[in-house]
Amino acid sequence: MRSKNTSTGPRVGLLSACLIALAGCTVAPPRTDDPWEKFNRKMYAFNDAADRAVIRPTAVAYRKVTSPNARRVISNFFANLRMPITIVNDVLQAEPKDALRNTGRFVVNSTLGFAGFFDPASAMRMPLQETDFGVTLARWGLPEGPYLVVPFVGSTSVRDIWRMPADRALDPLGWYADSRDLKLHAEELPSMMYLVTLRARGLDAENLLDGVYDPYVFYRDAYRQRRLYEIYDGQPPAEAIDVLQGTDELDIDALLDEQHEYEQKRAEPEKH
Repeated sequence: MRSKNTSTGPRVGLLSACLIALAGCTVAPPRTDDPWEKFNRKMYAFNDAADRAVIRPTAVAYRKVTSPNARRVISNFFANLRMPITIVNDVLQAEPKDALRNTGRFVVNSTLGFAGFFDPASAMRMPLQETDFGVTLARWGLPEGPYLVVPFVGSTSVRDIWRMPADRALDPLGWYADSRDLKLHAEELPSMMYLVTLRARGLDAENLLDGVYDPYVFYRDAYRQRRLYEIYDGQPPAEAIDVLQGTDELDIDALLDEQHEYEQKRAEPEKH
């Protein structure tokens, strides 16, 4: 059995761990693969402004008017609705055991869990395991491509951007909107509600960005590390890490020497 991310919570935890690790680095990884950085920074600034003006205040208000139990029930509902995305991608990744287990989880929670608001499947040893079309493309061998920031979406890549139309085609929220022939603002309302629940869960990790010199680089590197762990089920090989960092052993030794020299200079008493 593969070791996937077992919930959205660990994903947030993994991102937080990446942020902590990156914050402690004096020498940043040399690989950027960010030829569109100028455009990406503008999109990052736009998304950050939208978050501060609308998304974050909405998430804060949502937390104020709901109890932890209520938020957990709502999160369960949205997670269950999105299970068809995971199931189809399990099949595309040639993981029949995962596909069967996640199908069982979807059936159990949709029935015994009252449309997914409750999660009896986890107690029956069928934990939440999510994947997406971006991971599928990676396992098919498609290169990641340059980093990209998309308005209202955030960090992605040339490969991962294809997960949006593919996963939407499998998302029951999209099916419902299409079947009702809703107008654009109403069609996106369920997805916006889901976004608010995710943003509310990220409020506690905001202090990790305090003191970060360049939040854009922070998010970019954290995103790439998180996706690497998702693609390799939490156990990326050393070769994949080298590709992510753009280093081999000689490069790493040089970076360590540079770091050591930098720390020695800082430790020397200031001469007057």
